[in-house]
Amino acid sequence: MLTAGLLWAIAGLAALDSLNPATVAGVTLILLAPLHRRGPTALAYVAGAYLVVLAVGSGLLLGSATLGEAVAGAATWVRRGALLLAALVLLISAVRRLKTRTRRAVVLPAWFGPWTAAPLGVLVTGADLPNAFPYLIAIERLNAAAVPTGTGLVVLALYALVYCLPCLLLLAVGLIWRRRTTSRLRGVYERLGGERLQPRSVPAALGLLLLAAVVAALALTL
Repeated sequence: MLTAGLLWAIAGLAALDSLNPATVAGVTLILLAPLHRRGPTALAYVAGAYLVVLAVGSGLLLGSATLGEAVAGAATWVRRGALLLAALVLLISAVRRLKTRTRRAVVLPAWFGPWTAAPLGVLVTGADLPNAFPYLIAIERLNAAAVPTGTGLVVLALYALVYCLPCLLLLAVGLIWRRRTTSRLRGVYERLGGERLQPRSVPAALGLLLLAAVVAALALTL
């Protein structure tokens, strides 16, 4: 059954999961882009993110209720695969830090607009969901507590809303205080997403290599 303690725990997991740089970066780029309809475009992007989070979570919850331990075991392998993939990405990043290179700027594609924002939100957020460990934990806790399917789906709908809350807040602030917000976001973008020369760094490469080893070890011990 759904208890207050379980609900608060899931709310905490959702708040942690909402700090998703991929989805937030998309809204940031939309606010900075020279678009005529920033608001509807960003809202469509967030809607796409919301729908894919809810759809994937609902599918996992319904699958867990139907297949029981088999799906629980599959979720374990999903987590292992996601961790191993993260370790591989860290390893590649470590190798790339061994040479000087120019990091390309992160920009929106030329075809981006209000009608394509939602599908892009689905793709960007969906690609990042295998790393959403708090979401998998929340679904497993709902399943372990034998929460009724209807109630569980409502909880996941609220989870997806919390997941998108930082994007919605950023959008609201960006539209209300456009000039001030745009100026600050542009500074953040230049540091994190703008084109710049990335010098060779052996210490950074070693740090990434160590982190990759730790993540791989976690994957193998699950």
